[in-house]
Amino acid sequence: MAVDPNIKIVVADDSGTMRIMFKQILGKAGFTNLVMAVNGVDGVEKVKAEKPDLVISDWNMPQMDGLEFLKALRAIDEFKTLPFIMATAQSDKGQQLAIQEAGGNAHCPKPFDEAQITEAINKAFSGGMGETQRVKKQRSIVGGRVELNVAHIQITDHLALGALKHRIQTGDVEPQHFDLTTSLMAGWNPIQEGLENGEIDCAFVLAPIAMDLFAYDSPIKLVLFAHKNGSTFVRSRHYDYRFDSLQSFYKYKVVDIPHKMSVHHMLAHQFLKELGLKPGVPGKKAINVRFEVVPPIKMPGIMKENEDVAGFMVAEPVATKAIKGEIGNLEFYSATRWENHPCCIVAMQEDFIQEHPEAVQEFVSLLVDTGEYIENDKNNAAQIAVNFLDPQGKMGLNPQVLQNVFSQPMAIRWDGLYPEAADLDKIQKYMHDVMEIGKIIDLDKFIDNSFANTAYNI
Repeated sequence: MAVDPNIKIVVADDSGTMRIMFKQILGKAGFTNLVMAVNGVDGVEKVKAEKPDLVISDWNMPQMDGLEFLKALRAIDEFKTLPFIMATAQSDKGQQLAIQEAGGNAHCPKPFDEAQITEAINKAFSGGMGETQRVKKQRSIVGGRVELNVAHIQITDHLALGALKHRIQTGDVEPQHFDLTTSLMAGWNPIQEGLENGEIDCAFVLAPIAMDLFAYDSPIKLVLFAHKNGSTFVRSRHYDYRFDSLQSFYKYKVVDIPHKMSVHHMLAHQFLKELGLKPGVPGKKAINVRFEVVPPIKMPGIMKENEDVAGFMVAEPVATKAIKGEIGNLEFYSATRWENHPCCIVAMQEDFIQEHPEAVQEFVSLLVDTGEYIENDKNNAAQIAVNFLDPQGKMGLNPQVLQNVFSQPMAIRWDGLYPEAADLDKIQKYMHDVMEIGKIIDLDKFIDNSFANTAYNI
């Protein structure tokens, strides 16, 4: 159903940057009758005074968070059925369930675009949240080869997939058991949703996202690491003589990350904590550095225009382009804090593995071989990366940018992709025990290393 664009919407978010983004994105979607609130307490008062048709709220806010805001409205007879959307970076599965149980009508994970918020608005007015319905894909098989669709986003981390696609198209390799198609996704949230509902066969995805889905019974398996290293923390150029230390510079500032469930979040948290700071998201706990989830491609522009944003941590080539464009300076490469760390992994639907093990084995083996192919010819890999990651030229990539990425100290690697449980355990324990996010999973059940064993002759 189409929702009247003239409806009145109360938007609650304590971040000034996020309120601006709400106005911009909702405006692009045609919704301009907006009333802004700075937290849940303010939101309740604005709802009582304005009598809106819809509420959109962040989750993490001081005084009264989004979940408390929702429960407060549901306790008032007049607003028991008022459509309510939680638009939040807190996009793990546990929080989605909490929103549903409290009476929320829709969930829209940050970062989002006008299409995603419009979809959430339509959903809020047409029945609300329910259990995720998994689809049973009908995969075509032609000439003994099953269709294998693999999702990815526009980052260098996923180059092994692009290089394999290039090798297939040029006839360098000829898979016998699968036909490869790739799907460039707008961000992590569509990949997360596609893996959960079964529409995506396989994805190059942030390891903590896949681990969180597995914790809530999504039938997916990790079959290979997608890369090692490859992320960069960029510090704003506003750091100057006014600040006597990095601690004083970052204190009471914002640091942007691509997703709550990410190694970027973990490593940035470690760095800021070691400076003696209290990083986190607004809520019950006192913090003095705020994490905000922002689409990678938008990070440089937001930091350039907003002095409150002290830095961001992101995959390449976004960071290198920002540094070369003098938007920010290098704070650290991720590998200098954790050498050869995993980040993205190759996640596969369990039913695909069970039904087409020969295809999975061939795909994993070719990815391993393609990793070596990249490492052996970085100049060629740079050109492949431009064509794969920026086919329409919207990012302004060129081979030199990619060569700069490849030549970094302790740069991104595509060799040695064997899935090590100890590495994933390090991630989940820090995030769960220190950051208090995510769940501890049984990694032996999550990782299927049988295909990597064959690929690496183990």
